[in-house]
Amino acid sequence: MNVKKAVYLSLVCTLSLYAGDAELGTINVDTTVDTEVIKDVHGEDIKSADLAEALFKQSPSVSIVRRSGIANDIIVRGQKKDNILVTIDGAKVFGACPNRMDPPVSHVLTNNIDYIQIEEGPYDIEDFGALSAAVKIHTIKPSKELKGDINLGLGSFGYQKGAFSVSGGTDSVKFLLSGSTEKSDQYEDGDGNDFVGQIARNIAEGKAPASAQYQPQYQDMDAYTKKTLMGKIFWDIADNHELRLSYTANRSDDVLYPSSKMDAIYDDSDIYNLQYIAKDLGKYSKKLELQTYYSTVEHPMSTKYRMTAKSKGFEVTHKLDTTGQGAKLKNSFDIGNHTLTAGFDYSLRNWDGGYYKNGKPFPEAKFHSIYDVDTENYALFLKDKVALKQNLELELGMRYDDTSITSKNPNQQDNDYTELNGYVLTTYRQNDDKYYIGIGRSSRVPDAKELYWIGSMGNVIGTPDLDDTVNYELDAGLEKQFENFTFKAKAFYSMLDNFIAYNASKKNKMGMAQNAYENVDAKVYGAEISGSYFALDNLYFDYGAAYQRGKKDDPLTGETGTNMPEVPPLKFNLAANYNYDDSTMLKAEVVGSDRWTKYDAENGEQELAGYTVVNLKASKTFRKNFELTVGVDNVFDKTYAVSNTYKDLILLTTGGDNNVMLMNEPGRYFYTNLRYSF
Repeated sequence: MNVKKAVYLSLVCTLSLYAGDAELGTINVDTTVDTEVIKDVHGEDIKSADLAEALFKQSPSVSIVRRSGIANDIIVRGQKKDNILVTIDGAKVFGACPNRMDPPVSHVLTNNIDYIQIEEGPYDIEDFGALSAAVKIHTIKPSKELKGDINLGLGSFGYQKGAFSVSGGTDSVKFLLSGSTEKSDQYEDGDGNDFVGQIARNIAEGKAPASAQYQPQYQDMDAYTKKTLMGKIFWDIADNHELRLSYTANRSDDVLYPSSKMDAIYDDSDIYNLQYIAKDLGKYSKKLELQTYYSTVEHPMSTKYRMTAKSKGFEVTHKLDTTGQGAKLKNSFDIGNHTLTAGFDYSLRNWDGGYYKNGKPFPEAKFHSIYDVDTENYALFLKDKVALKQNLELELGMRYDDTSITSKNPNQQDNDYTELNGYVLTTYRQNDDKYYIGIGRSSRVPDAKELYWIGSMGNVIGTPDLDDTVNYELDAGLEKQFENFTFKAKAFYSMLDNFIAYNASKKNKMGMAQNAYENVDAKVYGAEISGSYFALDNLYFDYGAAYQRGKKDDPLTGETGTNMPEVPPLKFNLAANYNYDDSTMLKAEVVGSDRWTKYDAENGEQELAGYTVVNLKASKTFRKNFELTVGVDNVFDKTYAVSNTYKDLILLTTGGDNNVMLMNEPGRYFYTNLRYSF
């Protein structure tokens, strides 16, 4: 506790010392030491629209949570779900499914992305709920020049994709329109099993009930179909005033989730975003920004396609929807050697869902799974960037949050949370080398699922009196550049007060989960290295490795183990890039992981074998406007699993230790893409 008090007091005292002077400068994400910037999602990772797969392949600190052929989730530094923040052009987008079938990263497609910032640690005070990391997705912007591209993609397992974008305008008004359509059959793992085959194997091994299999008439269904549309208008109202409008629509149909009991009938989202930017308004306003956004997600999932619907004579649908709206006003100005950004942040999330039998609501007592819950947050934040010397910089931030969570269910209590968070980050630069050390405090509140979720049998799975989670974290790292070699290393130590964990031992008299979420103190620590080696003018290597370890301070109630859930083992990425000539690029990459031996067995996790997967890709530009890409992932057709089986997700099981279905990754996958640019 003394360490935590010292962290907290140092934040308050340091901010008080420097709050009087301030200056704002444009932060260059390429040079922020504790930020990983991934720039090539749009042009390079064109195999599919799934952003989780793209991040998994390109960042050692990101792991994938495999649920289907698309719409997969991510883990960053051993944290997922609400423990990491995801924004799309500054807007918060929420998934409606409590079983994480539609995580936030699934509502934007790779072909619409410009670059992604992964800010690890508690150093984002502008956004609500950035506990352990912030994943900030920036989509492509319109240009004045008329330009665009058309993409046609084909791949194994019946994969087909078509996408386009066009942009243009005048000196004052620019527009962009982008769209895509995509579908795929069920992929096959390295053993040749598609989704039906993977379920059949698990039924034979006693890990899945026979009722979970797809009915014969549905066993040849596509894994998913998906369509998207994005439109933007940027209007320079005056020399220093700009208005940005954008709209994004995602429409997914019949998304199959073989390791779950249900499949998504559809998954629709709409994102509306408005930004106003004014520059150089005066001495105390170098840049003024106002943003407001609104997002909606509808997600009905059903047993319609499974044998359980046939055997019971009815189908069960769990229909959920969620909306997110928010506004942010921030102002930046310069005073002396300081950079100050001050602002106000507001967000409101509504989450509502219920169960249906053959389209009719369950009896009222059991109908609502999440009963019209609002999570409303008001916050003030302040950030100061101080140039102490020519090569030494101090950054400080503070945020005050006031959050209320209310349910329309009269039998459920309301909750209020207030927190004061902040950080101190020091960066030292020597020529092209950088060194940093930071210490911070961040928090996140429980979500409606963790507080109030009611199962289809009427059992209350949520725990209504949960505390919010607080993260005290120390980070240190360096970047060094040599003549033909770059090296980046990071390490962190995180103390989590009141981490929200799932406790599978908490059951009612009927053996069903009851108040299954619990607060527990925990620690997560780890390290990461990455960089590039330039062997020749046309040959260079990228490398990266990340390791995390997590332990609860004490076992959960009724349990004995202390391993943290969903903390992946050592993972590494290695890629060789060869530019044969100005128009031809060849790439070979290896993605691998150690055996998963530290896991939360009492809450459904199991040991997973290590793996090493080889991917190959080649691209060639010809006639200036055409680019052809061909590739093969998992060259040696390995059978392996990446995602573990934490019971926070409802997965197929027959009960008992390790009797839970594992979802294997795709086997050997060939793909090609033809892109025409103008």
